[in-house]
Amino acid sequence: MTKRFGFTLAEVLITLGIIGVVAAMTMPTLINQTNGAQYKAAYKKALSAISQAVTLNVALDDYNFADTVPGNSSTNYTVAKILNDRMNVVKSNQGADGIGYTVTDTETVTALGAAAGTTTNYTFYFNDGSVFSYKPQTAAVEGGTAGGCTEAKKCEGIIDVNGQKGPNKVVRCDGETNYNTYKDNCEVKSPTDIYPVVFYDQTILPSTSAARAVLYGK
Repeated sequence: MTKRFGFTLAEVLITLGIIGVVAAMTMPTLINQTNGAQYKAAYKKALSAISQAVTLNVALDDYNFADTVPGNSSTNYTVAKILNDRMNVVKSNQGADGIGYTVTDTETVTALGAAAGTTTNYTFYFNDGSVFSYKPQTAAVEGGTAGGCTEAKKCEGIIDVNGQKGPNKVVRCDGETNYNTYKDNCEVKSPTDIYPVVFYDQTILPSTSAARAVLYGK
């Protein structure tokens, strides 16, 4: 008589149950890591694209962020003109034209310098899905009528790597609740999608410890 070896139905069900529990525990971490890697790559790409745009503008029209004036004119030397002329802009919200770029995350609202859920920022949506939103240049804001966005008077904005799609949260150092906390040893294990930046002359750079950690980290 031949003996047959195999698993009983109970053993198979127990094994499948264990696999299901392990998968349920590890999937959120894997998803967060995947999303974080995508946000990081998109952030670096957006910084590079804006930097290349202003460099190209200098080569073709001989002016950079430092030479810009307040407003969103398509004829005067403005930041808006640089972006419109040198980048693939899908749409823009330059003040109150009804398109809007709204966020509800408190820290992100602070980074934008706007009231909750609204913004008077100039906002540009690019064809890769990213967004660049910045404070309008006025006499009361860096840059302004004193001569554009210079190293002495840096202009401020944010890059949202995936537009209005969530999570719409400004990046923070691990363990911190304030996006603007200064830390020399800042780590960001789970990057989010919004990154504060400063721009001036021919330069655009991260403006917070967390944004710098994502850009220069491994």
